[in-house]
Amino acid sequence: MAGHSKWANIQHRKGRQDKLRAKLFSKFSKEITIAAKMGDPDPDKNPRLRLAIKEAKSQSMPKDNIERAIKKSVAGEGEDYEEIRYEGYGPGGVAVIVEAMTDNRNRTASSVRSTFGKNGGNLGETGSVGFMFERKGQILYPASVGDADTVMMAAIEAGAEDCESTEEGHVIICADTDLNEVSTALEAELGESESTKLIWRPTTTTELDLEGLQKLMKLVEALEDDDDVQEVTTNFEAPDEVMEAYEEAS
Repeated sequence: MAGHSKWANIQHRKGRQDKLRAKLFSKFSKEITIAAKMGDPDPDKNPRLRLAIKEAKSQSMPKDNIERAIKKSVAGEGEDYEEIRYEGYGPGGVAVIVEAMTDNRNRTASSVRSTFGKNGGNLGETGSVGFMFERKGQILYPASVGDADTVMMAAIEAGAEDCESTEEGHVIICADTDLNEVSTALEAELGESESTKLIWRPTTTTELDLEGLQKLMKLVEALEDDDDVQEVTTNFEAPDEVMEAYEEAS
């Protein structure tokens, strides 16, 4: 999880999340609409929709936007989105998984392939890097909810698999199929989370030097700027001194 966690930290420290916020609401709307279309428009009866709404709320998406996205699915309005996963390699041989939601498969495939090519990467076949990751549920809480022991005990009682605590906060990991149940139990014990979502967790990592990290981040940011892209995950790892040098140079 090191690569994924460190990229999240870079996003936070550089203010990358603020830059992406304008695009986040559009991406959340897509996820909410497709979740409601695929299941029941009532979040109490649709775990995927409930999680999508919870994640949107954690990023301060207005209630009106959320309700509008659900109404679109009920009325059969809007585009018919399909979910596509792309896999490939970035600079330095880092594995990259790109999750997209699109109403035009050809447009998205062409855009993603071009972005990989322009930024020192190579788009591969489905499954080319997926074996280096495992699907997991991830729940984030701020450090203020309690100390490491308190949160660990709550996580264990809720059915989570792992809990990593730092001065920045708590990262709780569970089986992907248990995310709704675990997050609900934790919410009752610790309150609202900062984020609740499914992730691809690296089982093996690729270490980068400063130059490699800079090249990789250029690719990741270019992919995330694509309106069809929902999530980008890598398996990079970098020593603390490289991370610090990257932040100073950025």
